[in-house]
Order: sequence, then C-alpha cells, then structure tokens
Amino acid sequence: MRAIQLTAINELSIAEVPAPQPVRGEARVRLMAAALNHRDVWIKQGQYAGITYPVLPGSDGAGIVESVGLGVDPQWIGREVVINPSFGWGDNEHAQREHFTILGLPRAGTLAELIAVPVAQLTVKPSHLDWPEAAALPLAGLTAYRALFSRAQLKPGEKILISGIGSGVALFALQFAIAKGAVVYVTSSSDSKIARAIALGAKGGFNYTQSGWTKTTAQLGHTFDVIMDSAGGDGFDELVDLTTPGGRIVFFGATRGNPPVLPMRRIFWRQLTLLGSTMGSPADWTSMIEFVAQYKVEPVVSAVFPFTRAAEAFALIESGGQFGKVVISL
Repeated sequence: MRAIQLTAINELSIAEVPAPQPVRGEARVRLMAAALNHRDVWIKQGQYAGITYPVLPGSDGAGIVESVGLGVDPQWIGREVVINPSFGWGDNEHAQREHFTILGLPRAGTLAELIAVPVAQLTVKPSHLDWPEAAALPLAGLTAYRALFSRAQLKPGEKILISGIGSGVALFALQFAIAKGAVVYVTSSSDSKIARAIALGAKGGFNYTQSGWTKTTAQLGHTFDVIMDSAGGDGFDELVDLTTPGGRIVFFGATRGNPPVLPMRRIFWRQLTLLGSTMGSPADWTSMIEFVAQYKVEPVVSAVFPFTRAAEAFALIESGGQFGKVVISL
C-alpha cells in the first residue's frame, strides 16, 4: 500500500509499505481522508519525543472497514467510520494513564491507504459529514470538547474567549461553544481570521498584536467566565486580568512556552481556576461524537490536498496560513 513516510527530519516521501493485517480485536480501515495536526508538523521537524524512523504519521482519519480480525463482529465490514486517535487512556476520567499514546507515533498513523486499529477505536461516521469533514474531526474535536465541557464546564449563556482562532482546536471550540449557547469572543494576529470567526457566529474578536489590547478590552467591559488558551508565554499573565472573578482558564498547549511569571496573588484573590487539559477519554469521545451529530456541527476545512501533494499540505500548516483543518484525500 502507499503511505506517507518520514525517514529523517523533514524527509517526507510517498512509499510502498506492507499493508497492515488486523489481529484479534482489530479492524482494517480503507482510509478515504486523513487530516493533519500541528503534532504531525512537529514530528516532521523532529521536535517530538520518541521518534524512531521510519515514521508513518497521522492521527486523524475516516474511512470504510474492509476486514476484521478474530473476535470482531463481521457486521463492522462495510461501515463508514471515524477513528478515535486517543489510545490507552485508562479508566480514570480525570487524567490519562502513563502509557497513553496518540495515533501516528509510535503506532503507524492515518497518512496511508490502509490502517489496522482496535475496533474499540472506531465510531460510525456522523451521517451529515462528508469524508474531509469526518477526517478533520478526531484529534482537534476531542481536544476542544474535553477542554470546554469536561474541564471548564462551559454553560449556556457564559462568556468565553478563545485564543488563536484559525487552528483546528480553536475553531471546534468556537463551534461547540456557540452550539452550547455561550457568548464567544476570539483572538488572533490576523484581522481577516477574526472576521471569518465572526461570520461563523463569534460575537467579536481582538488582535493580540496590538499594544495594550487586554487593557483596552477590559476597559470596554469585556471579562470572561472561561478563557481557552494554547499559547502560554508572556501573554498568559494578561489573560488573568480578562477573567471574571470566579472564572476558569483552560489550556491545552504552550506554543509560546511557559509564562515567565504566574501572578498568584491576582489568581487567588479573584478565585480563578487554572485547568490543564489534553485530548480526551473514551467517554469524552462518545459525548463529542453525539454532540456533533445532535447539533450538526460541520468541521471547518481549510484545504483538501490529494495524496500526492502531501508536502504542500504540511507547508500550509507550517506557514500558519490555514483557517481550519488541512485534509489529505486518499
């Protein structure tokens, strides 16, 4: 079968590799579409722990079950499915266990024509989604859902600020929060991305490259019950000032590094809650899929590339030019 393979740092190629055979408890899926995440870019750039080459990356995928291993109901064959990329979470809803992994490293990922995974990782594709939309959903959708609802406990009518709009997780958070009945604001370094978020239902947005934007925002009377962030760094301190007393800040990344200062006095005096979050449990996954089906959420797809142009798909994310998920059609 054909697969997108990494043989060294930034050495990406299409290779012929052996087709996977499903063992007991597994199903083999013929992938119709796969989607990229920043995780795949970091793996490509050699910035991810535990890399052993060659690597077949890819955490997101959707396709049709082609065959099953022993112990799997043959009625799965022919079903259109989405793959849950969260492997080995464990039985603790509060946090993943030590041996938790994400599909695409170390296990062979979705940037291939075929993949074999435990049947427990498969869910029937929501009927309103096409293949690119279904492939766009898994990792980013699950991450956003857990951060918003399992961790921050977002409620209808609450006011939320989502930073870095344009990324897959941030856009899912926007769509999920609106569907839940929250009042959503966003931040970005791009005025055009803010405008596109408003077109999707955001109430407003702020360009964080403008000097003093947080002070101006607070002076306009904007504070937030929930703030969702994945950047950290110098700007994290300012987010504290935008949180309503008793509010929550939930974060699932630190692309700008650790905050140089944690303003503990302001945090405890305002009764704020800081919440770390990552990916999601099987229960989160099931709830997320049901939520998407109930509210007919349609993932935002920035671009779809054919398999042979995978390098261009990676380049789009590396340039930061995407608004939504970047998908590879198989």
